[in-house]
Formats: sequence, C-alpha cells, structure tokens
Amino acid sequence: MASRLIIQKMMIFQKTWPLILACSLMFACSSTPPLGDPEMPYPPARAPKVGEILHVPTGVFVTEAQMLDAATDARIVYVGETHDNPASHRLELTLLKALAERYPRKVALGMEMLTPEQQPILDKWVAGKLSEKELLEQSRWYEIWRMDFDYYKALFHFCRENGIPIIGLNATRKQVEAVAGDDLSKLDEAQRAGIPKLDMTDPYQQALVKAVYGGHAHGGGSEARFLRVQTLWDETMAANVARYLSSPEGSGRRMLVIAGGHHVSYGVGIPRRVFRRLPVSYVLVGNEDIEYAEGKGDKVMDVTLPSMPMPPYDYIVYTKYERLPKRQVRLGILLGEGEKGVEIKGVLPSSPAAKAGLRKGDFIRDIDGEVVTKSFDVIYVVKQKQPGDEVVLTVERDGKREVVTVRFESGKKDSAGQSHGRGD
Repeated sequence: MASRLIIQKMMIFQKTWPLILACSLMFACSSTPPLGDPEMPYPPARAPKVGEILHVPTGVFVTEAQMLDAATDARIVYVGETHDNPASHRLELTLLKALAERYPRKVALGMEMLTPEQQPILDKWVAGKLSEKELLEQSRWYEIWRMDFDYYKALFHFCRENGIPIIGLNATRKQVEAVAGDDLSKLDEAQRAGIPKLDMTDPYQQALVKAVYGGHAHGGGSEARFLRVQTLWDETMAANVARYLSSPEGSGRRMLVIAGGHHVSYGVGIPRRVFRRLPVSYVLVGNEDIEYAEGKGDKVMDVTLPSMPMPPYDYIVYTKYERLPKRQVRLGILLGEGEKGVEIKGVLPSSPAAKAGLRKGDFIRDIDGEVVTKSFDVIYVVKQKQPGDEVVLTVERDGKREVVTVRFESGKKDSAGQSHGRGD
C-alpha cells in the first residue's frame, strides 16, 4: 500500500512539474526583490552586547547553556575563530568542555594549525609523554603556525588532562608551495598522495576568496594562486576530518573543528567539503568582535565580503577583540647553531640584550640555570617572561664565561624585534 502511494505521488509530481517550473520561471523573471536578508533572515530587535549569543536563523538571543545544549547535538561543531583573540579560544574551550561532558571519551579536537606530519607528536602529548617545551619544539610550533602558544595552551592542556585526541588537519608547507606554483613534481609520492581532489568550482567560495584576497598582502602572488592555496587548505582539512571520523579510532566520536573564520563561515570552506565525503550533522559557531582593546582595532582586515544567500553561522557569539593577558617580550638577538653551540649572530640596537651588554659572537651556555644546546632552549625560556621580569644568561666570550642579567622593560612597547625559531 505504501509503495503504491509513493508511485501515485511520483506520477502526480511528473504531471505537475511543468506547471511548477513555469511558475518558478515567472517569479524568477519578476521584478519582486527577495524577501529579507538571507544572511540575517530575522534581524535582532536591538544591538547585541559583548557576551550575548544570537541564533542567526531565527534572530533569537540564547543563553550559553542553550547554545551548548543544541550545538552539541551535532556530530561536528565548527568554530570560526579570530586567531589572535583570546575570546575566540575561550569559546572553543567552552564548546570542547561541553562536548567532553556530554560524550566522555568520545570527542576529538581537529585543528587548522597542525598537520598530519605532526600527529605522532600530538599523540605523545595527549598520552603525557612530552613536556610543553618538547611539544612546541618537536612540533615546530613557532615555525609552522608562528602564533603565541598561549592562545591555544588551555585547549592543549584540557585535551591532555581528558585524553582527547588532537588531530592535525592542514596541508604541509611543501604541499602548499607545490600547489601555489601549480607544480607537484617536487613532492615525493606520499606528499602527492596527501593532496585531495580540489573542487575549484564553488561560486560562493570563489567570491569569498576574491574578497579576502583583496584584504591580504600577496607578495606578488596572483588571485588564481591564492584560490588554489585556499582550496587546498579547505579540501585537505575536510579530507582529514572525514578520514578520522570514518576510521576505527574516530568511529562514534564527535569532533570540534577550529579554523579561521573564512574556512568555516557560510559552510562553503571546510564544512561543505566534509559533508561531500561524510554526510553527518554539523553546526557552525563564530564570534563577532563588537568592541576592541587598545591597539586591536587596526588589526581588523579591510575586507568587503560579498552578499551571500545563507547565514554565516548558526550561532554568533559577540566578543571583545582582546589582547593576551601576558605581553610578549624579546631579548633582541639573532641566534645561530654551530659546532661550538648556540651563538648570538646579531644584537638589535637599544634592545634589552644590547642594554645588558650581550654581544655578537657570544655563545650562550645556559639560561636561568638551564643548559643551552639549541636555539629553542633560549626561545622557550624567554617566551615565559613578562615585562618587568629578568633572565640570567651565562655566555662564553673570548674563551671566558660571564653571567649577564637582562631585564625586560615594563614600558608599553619593546624596541627589539625577533624572528621566530632563530631569534629572540
């Protein structure tokens, strides 16, 4: 009986389809504008405040508990972050905690900031086999991602404390360079195999990428090159999300995926490409900065986004664009490694190092009582310091050892610069 009813409905649909199509074409050709704004179909009745949460499809403000209860129903929770806003990372941690509480031992964290090449190191960190210093050094955090680890520190430690796998999602630097140059010949077989099929035809992604391209410094790169790289990032991250959740290790797990907002918003970056491979439920969460800490307003990209036919997120959390509570300090030296150890290759004028008397050609033998065998030994210690702190170095100069105390000034600005990985 049910089968007969379905067949009857199909026959009715086939007979009425020409009429439906004609009506659709008639309305499409009319001059009546579309109703409302597809990106904000129900505009909120008032301006939002910092800390409030809007459910965009309905225009209803919700509590954090209501958002968490609904968002954690999904198999995948995507968060479009502002990389250097601590408020973004608190939102990510809040969502991760909610998932872990609701699905104990059945949650994973996927990160744009990491690659599959780093997976063995991430697994060791979660298993408690690495110190924080070893994690940062072995994963080459400051070479690959380059942002202050303090933005992500709470997430990493929560995963470690609760046995939550951290999954590296992004393409490697070699893959990015090869795709940017449209030449894969320099990659080995494994690297080539790690590049998924790139869908370059999504009109919404193309419009977003074109807008973002206009707000970036390109170093002479073309828009086509920029589109290839953005697509590589989105497709690779999507492939790795789908691969993990389909694997024995990821089977039955929920995943929080964190990436820059342009990889998540409107669902056209990572989410749609995951769904193409693994059609499971998902929710989009983003933050929108409506207040700015001193000096943060000029960090906002000057991008005019195109009008899109869908909301950017399911939930928007309104935030303040904050600074890290701990300000980064710099010694103001350039480091090199050789047979004789870690050498100061240069000292920046007026830097804390220069004021303390450190010189080009000095070899650093220890820092705060810890033996120095590589540049990262110095970099890691300095990154724990704050304005007003001191650091004590033992240096070898002309065959003699000297103890030098460097004080990091507590003024608003440091005069010294640094290159991550080889300078501090």
